[in-house]
Amino acid sequence: MPRILAIDYGLKRTGLAVTDPLQIIATGLATVESKQLVPYLKDYFSREQVELIIIGEPKNWDDSDTHATPLVEKCIKDLQKNFPSMPIKKVDERFTSKMAKDAMLEMGLRKMQRRNKALVDEIAATIMLQEYMRSV
Repeated sequence: MPRILAIDYGLKRTGLAVTDPLQIIATGLATVESKQLVPYLKDYFSREQVELIIIGEPKNWDDSDTHATPLVEKCIKDLQKNFPSMPIKKVDERFTSKMAKDAMLEMGLRKMQRRNKALVDEIAATIMLQEYMRSV
């Protein structure tokens, strides 16, 4: 069974998470430089079957766009251009970074480890994917 891939897109870094082949468990995959996202995914898709990409849609409390929304829209267009047959679904990403930081605290990570923004992005993508799997 193919996997589902989650993307927590940011200007500098992008956190990635993926399901297991049975789509039961979500785990962090990597954090990549955002400009390296498409080459990374091309390589990953050559090795693994993926049936769906979910990408975090940044929204404010009132559902209005944030400063990051246009960046995500551009990323989606790039993904559609490079992977035309891959379905892409936007999901709400509100609070995922906060939840990731809280999870890191609960895991007992030291302060310096919690400051690792790449790890925060990867955990945020994992949380987004878990929430998506729970909702379908």
